[in-house]
Amino acid sequence: MKLYVIFFYFIYFFHHVKANVINDDFIKTKGIHFMLNESPFYANGFNAYWLMLIGSDPSQRHKVSSVLQDGASHGLTVGRTWAFSDAGYSPLQFSPGFYNENMFQGLDYAIHEAGKNGIKLILSLVNNYNDFGGKNQYVNWAKSQGQPLTSDDDFYTNSVVKGYFKNHIKAVVTRNNSISGIAYKDDPTIMAWELMNEPRCSSDLSGSTVQSWISEMASYTKSIDSNHLVEAGLEGFYGNSDTQKNPNFQVGTDFIANNQIPEIDFATVHSYPDQWLTGQDDEAQLNFLTNWLKVHIEDSQTILKKPIIFAEFGKTTKGPGFTPQQRDIIFNTVYSSIFSSAKGGGAAAGGLFWHILAEGMDSFKDGYEIILSESSSVSDIIIEQSKRLNKIRKMYARLKNIEKWKKARKLKD
Repeated sequence: MKLYVIFFYFIYFFHHVKANVINDDFIKTKGIHFMLNESPFYANGFNAYWLMLIGSDPSQRHKVSSVLQDGASHGLTVGRTWAFSDAGYSPLQFSPGFYNENMFQGLDYAIHEAGKNGIKLILSLVNNYNDFGGKNQYVNWAKSQGQPLTSDDDFYTNSVVKGYFKNHIKAVVTRNNSISGIAYKDDPTIMAWELMNEPRCSSDLSGSTVQSWISEMASYTKSIDSNHLVEAGLEGFYGNSDTQKNPNFQVGTDFIANNQIPEIDFATVHSYPDQWLTGQDDEAQLNFLTNWLKVHIEDSQTILKKPIIFAEFGKTTKGPGFTPQQRDIIFNTVYSSIFSSAKGGGAAAGGLFWHILAEGMDSFKDGYEIILSESSSVSDIIIEQSKRLNKIRKMYARLKNIEKWKKARKLKD
């Protein structure tokens, strides 16, 4: 009789866990792991920076829905997208504090559709680069108001510019979704706020300027939103103390110090050996990538003691002699490092490839695009990674539930 009861409970918990792969709760961290409903969460996902832009056009919204549905069917659990577009073409923010409601509704739609498909979103709040305005636009706004600024890096230190950016953080974080009626800060579909896409500061290579800025902005974001995680948007470059781990350049960030800020919940790394090691052959680039993955996972686990996501990676089709097999090797290398860490309970929590497109988006192609219906070999690799990470998640969830059942039985006996 007791064996029958144990078997019944095991089957119940197995099916209960299987039926709740993703549900509406906030992602949290516990040590080196992401947690969802007290079980580890893994972020196999994608970048789709264009979701807000395309979502703002009702005649094109089906592409947003299509990509999110297709991603979910491949087991993808996290998407990363822009929550910024400053001045210029189809802006979200016309000028400091003045917003384009049509664009905001595009972001509303993207978040709503992601939630329907069980996909969490990382929303990035400003760009390091001039694309979509970026820090340069903020500096220009302040200059037009008489601020004596001379460099884009004044973005990190000028009080007027920082005020503009804090106002933008508040406008996004406290936005009420026009479709769901839920404030962004209360929406568990959002996994995390990213302070900046790839922060860099060429005027201070030590990372100290960026360090102060991250600390201030992360603290401010947390002060108005206690539900969501915050990350800095770093590429993973080390500071002066660890230059041997970098490619042949520094960008003014420090992977260790910047991510040790208490308000930063997890580390991010980007991986583009085909851009960073131009002139070196595929073998050299692959060796660099393998080590890049290894040292960042180790440092996240032993020094930072926080989860790590490889938030951008890919292989351009525009490189000399490109073959799909070369791209498959890059994906397999990144995914294998993540899986190896995850199955051992390590800090690697997922990877987001750059970038996914729907069919008929030729103008968005940059060489790194993945259209799942047109990229059979890499799509198979993506599905397999989703399955492997989901098995780990279900294993931990079953163990947790069985342990709970055992404790309950002991109390009853």
